[in-house]
Amino acid sequence: MSLQDETITREDTSFSLGQQAWLRALEGTAPVERQPERTFPVLLEELAEKFGDAPALISSQEVLTFNQLLARSNQYTRWALELDLQPGTAVGLMMPNRPEYLAAWLGVTRAGCVAALLNTNLVGPALAHCMRAAGMQHLIAQDEYCPALSGALPLLEAAPSVWVHGSSTSNFLSLSEALDRQAKGLLQNGERRLITLSDRALYIYTSGTTGLPKAAVISHNRVMAWSHWFAGMMDARPSDRLYNCLPLYHSVGGVAATGALLTSGGSVFIRRKFSAKEFWDEVCANDCTLFQYIGELCRYLLNAPISPSERKHRLRLCCGNGLGGDIWPKFKERFQVPHILEFYAATEANFSLYNFDEEPGSVGRVPAFLAHRFPIKLIEIDPETLEPVRNVSGLCIQAGVNQPGEAVFRIGHAPKPGAGAGAASFEGYTSTKDSEKKILRDVLEKGDAWYRSGDMMRKSGKGFFYFADRLGDTFRWKGENVSTSEVMHVVAACPGITEATVYGVAVPHAEGRAGMAAVSIEATFDLALLYDHLQRQLPRYSQPLFLRIIRELELTSTFKPKKADLAREGYDPAAVRDELYFNDHASGKFVKLDAPLYEDITEGRTRL
Repeated sequence: MSLQDETITREDTSFSLGQQAWLRALEGTAPVERQPERTFPVLLEELAEKFGDAPALISSQEVLTFNQLLARSNQYTRWALELDLQPGTAVGLMMPNRPEYLAAWLGVTRAGCVAALLNTNLVGPALAHCMRAAGMQHLIAQDEYCPALSGALPLLEAAPSVWVHGSSTSNFLSLSEALDRQAKGLLQNGERRLITLSDRALYIYTSGTTGLPKAAVISHNRVMAWSHWFAGMMDARPSDRLYNCLPLYHSVGGVAATGALLTSGGSVFIRRKFSAKEFWDEVCANDCTLFQYIGELCRYLLNAPISPSERKHRLRLCCGNGLGGDIWPKFKERFQVPHILEFYAATEANFSLYNFDEEPGSVGRVPAFLAHRFPIKLIEIDPETLEPVRNVSGLCIQAGVNQPGEAVFRIGHAPKPGAGAGAASFEGYTSTKDSEKKILRDVLEKGDAWYRSGDMMRKSGKGFFYFADRLGDTFRWKGENVSTSEVMHVVAACPGITEATVYGVAVPHAEGRAGMAAVSIEATFDLALLYDHLQRQLPRYSQPLFLRIIRELELTSTFKPKKADLAREGYDPAAVRDELYFNDHASGKFVKLDAPLYEDITEGRTRL
């Protein structure tokens, strides 16, 4: 983007802090498409020359300065070149949160390969599906994930070669030894492949709205745009340090937020997993000025006992999504956080929203002077068919003020060959069929094309957008999107279950919705067998937390389960006559959900 057609500047004091943030982001991303060969791995060389031995990525186990990050990424590039991996080759990455993670994908993408960032919670068929969707030829893994890989690889027709960090087995190759052979110095001319912004850089997996995870295509252009855009929004500086405990296989934790700090010469403290107990001590000990959150983490911190460090921090900004309006003021007051930047985005989406006005509960709004640049609309949806409601001309009907509607955004095109996909493009998934499902045509005029977010929102009279619900069969739990159809198929495959449906239910004191399954069973059904089956087939966040035994599923006129009624009835044993069970990971089994346990769950005394 550029500001050439605008008559305003960031120095205009009549603009609010939020408006100035939008302008910083626009100015930061403006030069990106003018230099089509300047990808993020290329930019890293410039950053290393400028910031040298300043810390870039930090964890409790390792620290990489800008020079060391470049040197390590160069070893990965040379590893890929030694294997003669051709541009476009998919290389899987299954590693925990650590600085080495960034070095790996920066290195392989410098060689023109596409890094497929695997969710480390996946097992069995879902993990095999993700490898298949990317067409992986090689896979980089930490040794702790070898058991999961050993269970998934036999499910593939053509399995990738697995390269392992740490203790390797006879079945897998040693990546540590292969990297040690590679030089760390700057790449020479013969090692510098011509990679442009329009080339693919990453595959990041998203549940979308239905089915198994989809591999979203992320070009080098998007990597650069995300990094510079977030740098502008957060006003990131060399003196900043970001506390990041979000998964590096996600777009925000692993690309946008991290890239924003590196681009600005700042540093990132990477924690493997979130810990409410150690959070404030680590924020203070590492002198962090920024924190990247999801709403669930903020709720955990509020529910935690008072920490002596919780007001001794130097945080100037918390940035993230999903911070509920009910806890927003409490979070800001208790922990004395100066500013909160809530935003809305999705990995494959071609738009985002930002709430710099700190309107509790809102995901943001578009400044009036930029409305023509960011054409987001809310359209009416038929609750039965989940399709847009259209007028007599066949066009979509826009939702009114405070009326829920699906958020859609106009799809643009690349401005010139090789320059990347353009700000409003939709790069889609590795599956053309899945990509087409996300495109809505004939919205405001015949022949136009808009990206379907799958999210229902409402817009206030002041222009603030508020998230309402997810359209279709996906809910969010533990910071992850859960596909009800995927979980349903796994549940239904358990011996003794004749019918199954899965849906999300709200749990007090918890963000998102927890999974609940309603099943009809045979006499041979065994709860212990179902528990073990779910452990083998699904990551923990996808496993239904509640189980309801029913005689038979009620169906709609189109033969779909009446999940809305089941979700509304919930899991209260006083209101539901059917047998109810709780997936108790502490005891390793399903336990009877009675009134005392229900009270413990709803009062936040039971760990979910």
